Amino acid sequence: MKLKRLACTTSHLRTSKAMKRTGGLRAHTPGEMISARILPMKKSALIAALVLIFAVTASPQEKRKKLLAIGMSQGFQHDSISHAFATIEKIGQQSGLWDTYIRTDVQLLTKKKLGNNAKNIDYFDAVMFYTTGELPMDDEQKAALLSFVKDDGKGFLGTHSATDTFYKWPEYGEMIGGWFNDHPWHQKVRVNVEDRDFPATKHFPPSFEITDEIYQFKNYSRDRVHVLMSLDTSSVDLTKKNVHRTDKDFAVTWVRNYGKGRVFYSSLGHEDQVWDRPDIQQMWLEAVKWAMGMTQGDATPRPKPAD
Repeated sequence: MKLKRLACTTSHLRTSKAMKRTGGLRAHTPGEMISARILPMKKSALIAALVLIFAVTASPQEKRKKLLAIGMSQGFQHDSISHAFATIEKIGQQSGLWDTYIRTDVQLLTKKKLGNNAKNIDYFDAVMFYTTGELPMDDEQKAALLSFVKDDGKGFLGTHSATDTFYKWPEYGEMIGGWFNDHPWHQKVRVNVEDRDFPATKHFPPSFEITDEIYQFKNYSRDRVHVLMSLDTSSVDLTKKNVHRTDKDFAVTWVRNYGKGRVFYSSLGHEDQVWDRPDIQQMWLEAVKWAMGMTQGDATPRPKPAD
């Protein structure tokens, strides 16, 4: 009871002081002043005023973008595809930036109108491949995919064996930047981060270690792609029989502009544990954002840095 009386006395003193400062009139809060003005309004005017207030103060949520993830194998079957795309979906959900539509077929890779609630490629902002072999796409579908990136300015992302795909389709190799040409090493290696200004690699240190299956490539040239990460050749045995490149240029991750669109590729991801690494997840978050045009990053090709 004493506490209540003390509180009331304190409140009374504050009110009395406030009344003295305002000439005996209690000062109104901003909310009370707004209420005093709104109350005499007619119902229609009141509704209009409320709509205006909410329109000015509310921050509209940006519409999520859409990523079509294709995990189809017509060659080697990678066990990590499910975990890889589950991780990509999780990153999209947690960031609130995109929804991932995971498919094990290529039905949606077309610009034709589809039935039964199927969405064609125009519905999406980027396509991601974790694929192998000659996928069953007809000429219209192939043209649709190229046009989606080159003409529509959308994004294409490839992980790991996306370069082990469509050897008989030259335009695909041109778009992604090269083809798989064996994997001499499956071990712990050191990776050099060549570009630490690009959004997808700026969080990495100058170099880092990772255990994964490391690719080498054919029909790949630094004249056409901008390499973000490459293999530190001092961490591997270059005398192995299936090492084909003699220039010691083993790119790991690269980007390129393709017409109006953007292409991101990383050969990492054969093992599930790679997808669990926070630094790799951060890379893919920024890669998808860049491919979808949410961020900017220089994809201009440049020569191999001097050793």
